[in-house]
Amino acid sequence: MEIRRATTVPELLAAQHLYDGPAREEWAARFLAAAGHLMLIAYVDGFPAGMVSGIEMLHPDKGVEMCLYELSVDEDHRRRGIGRALTKALADEARARGCYDMWVGVDTDNGAALATYAAAGAKPDGVFAMLTWDFS
Repeated sequence: MEIRRATTVPELLAAQHLYDGPAREEWAARFLAAAGHLMLIAYVDGFPAGMVSGIEMLHPDKGVEMCLYELSVDEDHRRRGIGRALTKALADEARARGCYDMWVGVDTDNGAALATYAAAGAKPDGVFAMLTWDFS
């Protein structure tokens, strides 16, 4: 397995089977152009087997932290440590960028995600409610 940062639109489009829906070329280009956005892709024999995306968040009184936005591993490549490796690689990148921490929101009934993040060194930080505004 090799983990690389995605730097081109074709790389992001080739990994779209890992997303919740199909990728759009214009959104992929915006993602790459946005400061603080990054995606790491895990390749197994040249196949994009997993991805993790992160977004730097900056606040005047806190500095920079990394939000692990999304983690996905291809169904045929699960339970091989790819998710853990991607999470650790994002944490390493966050440290290298000077982030003071990294966080992720996880549904409390998502046992696989909770186990993956714990295996990569994450600790629970309490329970919170996520509220959303739907603008669609």
